[in-house]
Amino acid sequence: MTISIADLALYAGALLILFLTPGPVWVALIARAIAGGFAAAWPLALGVVIGDAIWPLLAIYGLSWVTSQYAGVMIALQWVAVGFFLSLGIGLIRNAGHEIGSDSRLTRPGIWAGFLAGLAAILGNPKAILFYMGVLPGFFDLSIVTPADTAAIVGASIIVPLFGNLVLAAFVDRARRVLSSPDALRRMNLTAGWMLIAVGAIIGIS
Repeated sequence: MTISIADLALYAGALLILFLTPGPVWVALIARAIAGGFAAAWPLALGVVIGDAIWPLLAIYGLSWVTSQYAGVMIALQWVAVGFFLSLGIGLIRNAGHEIGSDSRLTRPGIWAGFLAGLAAILGNPKAILFYMGVLPGFFDLSIVTPADTAAIVGASIIVPLFGNLVLAAFVDRARRVLSSPDALRRMNLTAGWMLIAVGAIIGIS
């Protein structure tokens, strides 16, 4: 592989932090687990996996051609990544005490409905699109990635969110108490916000 273990670990850490950032998938997963337990939540997690595989592949093979044709694109994409993490982190800190709204369209019962809800949530989530298409290239030089690099990146993009989603579904009762406590929600958002800012700073100076 041409990418380093340190770069892959930083990318995996960013994926984990983004998982901890509340969004449609996060809330829909909790809502489904509350309504039907783990059996209702795991299909949604599998649907999310499809999107988490598609987006990095599009980023790697689409943007690698662009970077090979236009000098300076990688530097620009790196600063897109920095701006993304800083803005997301600052937004979380500023709105740390706000409750999270849910989308009832993502909570319909049934295995197939759960799978499609997860797929729709990840493919139509602006945060996911911006991360994979605008932020992922800030971690790696896409002009020199190999098939092994691609497999490692896609593997991390799948494994980290899937693990987080399944753990969240398994411990949904505890997650529900966190969501219902304004103080706990505020602390969680503040922590995630500062972690996102830290990741942005690391990308900017690396």
